[in-house]
Amino acid sequence: MAKKLMHALQYSGYGGGPSGLKHVEVPVPTPNKDEVLLKLEAASLNPFDWKVQKGMLWPLLPRKFPHIPGTDVAGEVVQVGPDVKNFKAGDKVVAIVNPLSGGGLAELTVTKESLTVARPPEVSAATAVGLPVAGLTAHQALFQSAGIKLDGSCQQSNILITAASGGVGHYAVQLAKLGNTHVTATCGSRNIEFIKSLGADEVLDYKTPEGAALKSPSGRKYDAVIHCATGIPWSTFEPNLSASGKVIDITPGIKAVMSFAVGKLTFSKKQLVPLLLAPKAENLDYLIKLVREGKLKTVIDSKYPLTKAEEAWTKSIDGHATGKIIVEA
Repeated sequence: MAKKLMHALQYSGYGGGPSGLKHVEVPVPTPNKDEVLLKLEAASLNPFDWKVQKGMLWPLLPRKFPHIPGTDVAGEVVQVGPDVKNFKAGDKVVAIVNPLSGGGLAELTVTKESLTVARPPEVSAATAVGLPVAGLTAHQALFQSAGIKLDGSCQQSNILITAASGGVGHYAVQLAKLGNTHVTATCGSRNIEFIKSLGADEVLDYKTPEGAALKSPSGRKYDAVIHCATGIPWSTFEPNLSASGKVIDITPGIKAVMSFAVGKLTFSKKQLVPLLLAPKAENLDYLIKLVREGKLKTVIDSKYPLTKAEEAWTKSIDGHATGKIIVEA
């Protein structure tokens, strides 16, 4: 018996950008024993998605061609594997698709039960779906790497967040302010008031001399930098750090990893720390609760239908989105 088909977006090789994405009809995936099958309501794009297409994670990703990109999904459960205990058909959820297999930009997709969480009715699919990669990256950078207690119970820290108006950055500003922190943020001039509205104490226009030098207007030294931008050398960060300040690099390249290793070998107290996301369902559930309680919000830059997802891809590559780019089924 022929398998049911669904609409999806895929690419068949490295490169090509938006024009490399093709709308296709492919068989509906079957969930394994520990997986759920979701009918997509919304997906969100991350720079990770187009970097994989560009070959920047070769030879690790994608595992094979053709590849359906997309890791952040929200939708309704339509089928569950035999070992799934916590979900049933009809449940509304948000989840992370396994990046090895991909599959987010499709009418239906499978996710591991262990990386799927319930979405309460007060939180829309578009709001929830921004959280998996970007929200969890901000949370891991602050809570795990920088050691900030998000209940405000630790000693005050001075935090710098670069590219604060982007997907990770706008969550990082809000989460940092839940802790006992003084937040300095960088962004373009058009987003200064927006970043202040999220709670940042000081905002620098990255195109000004002061912004390019990352100098705190109040003369503070940073205990941690959540580095969401690219192309800023260690020599710019170093004089602005406190004695044991850390730069947490959310898009580490080989240079960042080598700098981290050298810092460890020389017992330097100032460190560049590469961050590799290790997603956990309990942390995603925590972020969803913050959204429901009004303590965290997803700022949506733009929305596109799945039939025009290549336009969303173009917007993401452009690199000037304010908040999250959403694709809706």
